[in-house]
Amino acid sequence: MGTILFFVAGALVVVIIAALSSTFFTVEQRTVAIVQRLGKFAREAGPGIQVKIPFIDRVAGRVNLRVRQLDVEIETKTEDNVFVRMVVAVQYYVLPETVYDAFYKLENAHRQITSFVFDVVRAQVPKIRLDDVFEKKDDIANIVKSELSHVMEEFGFSILKALVTDIDPDIKVKQSMNEINAAQRARVAATERGEAERIIKVKAAEGDAQSKALQGRGIADQRQAIVAGLRDSVDEFRKSIPGTTAKDVMNLVLMTQYFDMLKEIGASSHSNAILIPHSPGNLSALTEQMRNAMIEAEQVTGGGNLEVRAGR
Repeated sequence: MGTILFFVAGALVVVIIAALSSTFFTVEQRTVAIVQRLGKFAREAGPGIQVKIPFIDRVAGRVNLRVRQLDVEIETKTEDNVFVRMVVAVQYYVLPETVYDAFYKLENAHRQITSFVFDVVRAQVPKIRLDDVFEKKDDIANIVKSELSHVMEEFGFSILKALVTDIDPDIKVKQSMNEINAAQRARVAATERGEAERIIKVKAAEGDAQSKALQGRGIADQRQAIVAGLRDSVDEFRKSIPGTTAKDVMNLVLMTQYFDMLKEIGASSHSNAILIPHSPGNLSALTEQMRNAMIEAEQVTGGGNLEVRAGR
């Protein structure tokens, strides 16, 4: 009899513990628990400790109210028939006042959002060229957000943001784009280099022209000074020595310059100048001497093929 009472008492304790454990439950912050009574929705339980009727009520599920992110990877083609892989990040959350719709209307929210993202992206990107996809990724993201917001609000979800986080064309396409960019930059660099060389040459020519103009002006001024000096010298010489003419003075000046030149040539130890008679009469004699020397050289060597022609 005592043993039976012991087992009965133990069974009662187990039942009581089970009843208590099924009576109380806790809900975390930013979470809502869905309580059903005999399979039918009864109420929403907020954060903290909650009470339900044992064996009649049960927690059917919990709805997370925090912002979540779903990364959707999509492969699609552009208007110029280039396939690209895109990653669209969708940030969404459940509105507190639409927990019932979020829990009961959608069986798998991730799959539903993914399907809508696929549909929107594959409807928009084929209208855009590859080069424009990178520039218009924000526009694509805004369209995705707008379409998703319109659809998902019916199911109790709010779309916070849609972001195109990655655009990855085929590796060969990327290499081609890099080569095109490199060629364009090389062309620009060549153009700039040619322009720089042109500017340098123009500036050098302008500088040379200015230099020559200044040199010519200097030579002209020098000649004017020389003429003025000679004029003054002739006037002074004629005043000092009566009876002399300007021609006599010029001959004297030229002769003085001639001897000064011979003096400078003779003073240099490395000079290789050859002085020959250079008056018209001496020039004829020099030609005759060279002709005679060539005739004598032919006779000495015995050659008969050498033809000497006297110049006029």
